[in-house]
Amino acid sequence: MEFKQLRSFIEVVHRGGFTQAAHTLHISQSAVSKQVAQLEEDLGQPLLERQGSQLHLTAAGRIVLERGEALLRQRHELLTELDDLSQMARGELRLGLPVVGGEALFASLFAEYRRRYPNITVHLVEGGSRIVEQGVRSGELELGGSVTPSDPAFDYQPFCNEPLDALLPDNHPLAGRDGVTLRQLADTPFLLYHRSFMLNDKLLSACEQAGFTPKEGGRSGQADFLTALVAAGQGVVLLPSVVARGLERDGVVRVPLVEPGHLRWDIAFIWRRGAYLSRAAQAWLALVQERKGG
Repeated sequence: MEFKQLRSFIEVVHRGGFTQAAHTLHISQSAVSKQVAQLEEDLGQPLLERQGSQLHLTAAGRIVLERGEALLRQRHELLTELDDLSQMARGELRLGLPVVGGEALFASLFAEYRRRYPNITVHLVEGGSRIVEQGVRSGELELGGSVTPSDPAFDYQPFCNEPLDALLPDNHPLAGRDGVTLRQLADTPFLLYHRSFMLNDKLLSACEQAGFTPKEGGRSGQADFLTALVAAGQGVVLLPSVVARGLERDGVVRVPLVEPGHLRWDIAFIWRRGAYLSRAAQAWLALVQERKGG
């Protein structure tokens, strides 16, 4: 059994197929198939059941997936600790960042990190909080920016806690207000995020508490596209204030959302509880704290 066979098997499971795993691993689909088949042969039992286009884990596959992920994490942590002996002369950081707020909050932070540590290779993944949490949990990511977690599997360092603003078409009846509540927006279609964004859950829960289910006007993971839909009169989008301020344009009006304090965009950098943090990761967290303090 080899690490590359385990990695191929794990990627097939996580990506939902051999083709998708091949794209992630940057090898051919046939190479992925051979590595998984060799792993099954070495272990003496099937790990995947193929039912048409669907793949399902066998009982042995579930065990190998869990143990294999742990082995790959331990291997990476071992190599990372050895790399750290070089005192940041080289190394890597596997980092997950939210798509929302990328330009407003993270671009300058990322650029400053690269300026200070040019020999650190940063492997960046962007996505909603669920994707980031999954990557940190599996060991694919060492650090990730996510909605502040309640899951005890994670440790975290707070980063920001932003109120939300509503972006409305400039001809909306509420566009001239100094503030707006969710209830006042009940008759306006809501432009929502993809389901991997935990901010969606917060918004939908808050709307339910306000006594209504929002009418969905569309979904996207891109704040600028959602804003363009607002300008086209397709509905309202709720965004963190720091993001919304940078998206004001002709045809769009920003109005602060007046809601209880729990409806905020609270982002922290998370890592697996008890995991070894590389010098590269520690340097990122130190920079985040420095910027937050400044």
